[in-house]
Amino acid sequence: MAQVNFYLKDADAKEASLIYLYFSFDNKRIKVSSGESIKPAHWNSNAQRVKSSVAGSNEVNHALEKLAAEVMKVYRQMKLADEQVTPNAIRNKIDIIKTGKPTKHDFFGFCDSFIASVSHMRTKGTIGIYRNTLANLRAFQEATGAKIDFNTIDLNFYNDFTEYLTRTKLYSINTVAKNIKTIKTFLNEATERGLNTKIDYKSKKFKVVTEDTESIYLSEKEIEKLYKLDLSKNSRLEKVRDLFVVGTWTGLRFSDFSQIRKENIKDGFINIRTQKTDEQISVPIHPMVKSIMKKYDGKYDNSLPPAIANQNMNYYLKEIGQLAGFDDKFVHTRTLGKKRVQETFKKYELLVTHTARRSFATNLYLAGFPAISIMKITGHRTEKAFLRYIKVRPMENAMKLKEFWDKKQ
Repeated sequence: MAQVNFYLKDADAKEASLIYLYFSFDNKRIKVSSGESIKPAHWNSNAQRVKSSVAGSNEVNHALEKLAAEVMKVYRQMKLADEQVTPNAIRNKIDIIKTGKPTKHDFFGFCDSFIASVSHMRTKGTIGIYRNTLANLRAFQEATGAKIDFNTIDLNFYNDFTEYLTRTKLYSINTVAKNIKTIKTFLNEATERGLNTKIDYKSKKFKVVTEDTESIYLSEKEIEKLYKLDLSKNSRLEKVRDLFVVGTWTGLRFSDFSQIRKENIKDGFINIRTQKTDEQISVPIHPMVKSIMKKYDGKYDNSLPPAIANQNMNYYLKEIGQLAGFDDKFVHTRTLGKKRVQETFKKYELLVTHTARRSFATNLYLAGFPAISIMKITGHRTEKAFLRYIKVRPMENAMKLKEFWDKKQ
């Protein structure tokens, strides 16, 4: 069933915000600007119209209703004419309605509009990666004089751009990989919409190259040590520690374990739909998490400490890790530019929110819990990717094998 909705670009803005038209049809959806703007305080979100008490509301509401009617009319006509109804075809029809002529979509224009259209569906981290890649592409174009458009993104572009990121920006292999992966995301979307016909980016040579890097995890003993660390005189660090420990026993990403609501907690389980992959996950509440929830019961609606910004939490976790005595040394090896660089860190210096999720997966694996069951929680698609994700050292694998043999004997 086809449906038209109107939403504000920024419902929390203090000034006038653009009104976007969302058109859902045939399990697809597009988002386009209506050309109208209104202050959020003057917007009725339930009716999806300007409040009738606002001066000039009739004119704006009439324009929205006219646009909605025209879009539905176009959709019905295309269906009756047995035309292929694609997001790009509908978008072009709407452009004609609004301007009298189709809008030309160049690569950068498309990427900007694509990022805006998915900003409410993707995590802040993903949107940040999209924007960084676009900024790098613009910087590359300015630095080299190369013209970037759909028809110029070929293997020569791939070689030149990766060389620019490696030699000029001195990016690591994995950061270069993120940029290439994002370009492929842009081009896949543009191809599906019929805006791009050049498919060099699907070549095996247009590849995403990564390298394994050293990432830490906390053992169950270390998690318990962290949990028992007396932080009663520092409420800020105590809340960060407690929320991090929740992450180590749920396997959820920061974007999920920092957003657990009261309604997600039922009958001894946390049931939540993940932000990044939109999957339904159920995790039993670990005794340590129950204890934390008991501490905050009545203080917060979900009986869990409130979240702070990821960046700030990462900063405080290093301070907490230092207090806990996580001083083991780790050699971090990666490729920067064309050079292999080795850096030595203490364990607490590498402690971040994502360490919680990796600790959950690694500890379960070492305990003998089936990898396929862990993957159902972490969302890894293949065992190869999962085994690359967990950080099991050779000696830990050897001890795991020894325990297996001892049990058999």
